[in-house]
Amino acid sequence: MSPEDFEYLIAEVTAPLAGRVLDGTLDRWLNETWPAGSPTYEQLAQACRTGAAEGWLCNREAGGIRYGRIVKPTPRTHDFSVDVVRMEDLAGPHHVHPNGEIDLIMPLAEHATFDGRPAGWCVYEPGSAHRPTVSNGAALILYLLPQGAIEFTR
Repeated sequence: MSPEDFEYLIAEVTAPLAGRVLDGTLDRWLNETWPAGSPTYEQLAQACRTGAAEGWLCNREAGGIRYGRIVKPTPRTHDFSVDVVRMEDLAGPHHVHPNGEIDLIMPLAEHATFDGRPAGWCVYEPGSAHRPTVSNGAALILYLLPQGAIEFTR
């Protein structure tokens, strides 16, 4: 897996997401279509673990959070940006999702959760906000942001 291969993999995932409303219906669809343990989920999780281990993902650090934007929004990724974050038992900075956010939760510890949710997908609607929180151990979180839009708050 290389950063270029990773971008092609992401493009395969974002193709059926292009133009969809980010809401509870999409959350259910993702968790039914590519649930934790499915081939697509496992391929993404392995790519993220590999990228983090090799240093081309999560290549920055602040406040105990390893993070990095690996893909900027382009037509190839259907205008989604991709960030991957590694967190362990902490809450990240509060932010707003102007266009929504799609998260892939990949626990590194057996019972780790992201915002109270286990392995799988989580969709936040446009205009929503949160302080992303990983509990019960470490996890990798892949963030898909339409047009790369995110607004950090103080």
